[in-house]
Amino acid sequence: MFDSYMDILIIAVVALIIFGGTKKIPEMARNLGKASGEFKRGQMEIENELRNGTKATQNTNKDQINYMKIAEDLNIDIKDKTIDQIIGEINAKLGKSTTREATENVAELKQN
Repeated sequence: MFDSYMDILIIAVVALIIFGGTKKIPEMARNLGKASGEFKRGQMEIENELRNGTKATQNTNKDQINYMKIAEDLNIDIKDKTIDQIIGEINAKLGKSTTREATENVAELKQN
């Protein structure tokens, strides 16, 4: 019956003219344009959020670099160790047993 989208489009335009009148066609086109713009804005917003998520991951890597620098300053060997192992060795070297004390100590080192 309908071989292509063009056939459906032609029937839809004819039905619009018959039932809606010619005055509503510009209004419908305007609404279609607004909907298209909203869709594009939403798409751009999602892309920006994904980019910002990547930046947040990069900030986490910067924190890891700070731990590595602190470990190097304390003459701790960092080769073939995970970040958790490095943090544990920093805590052991500084004599801190709790996470809170270790965090305070790292903050002091950052200030110096």
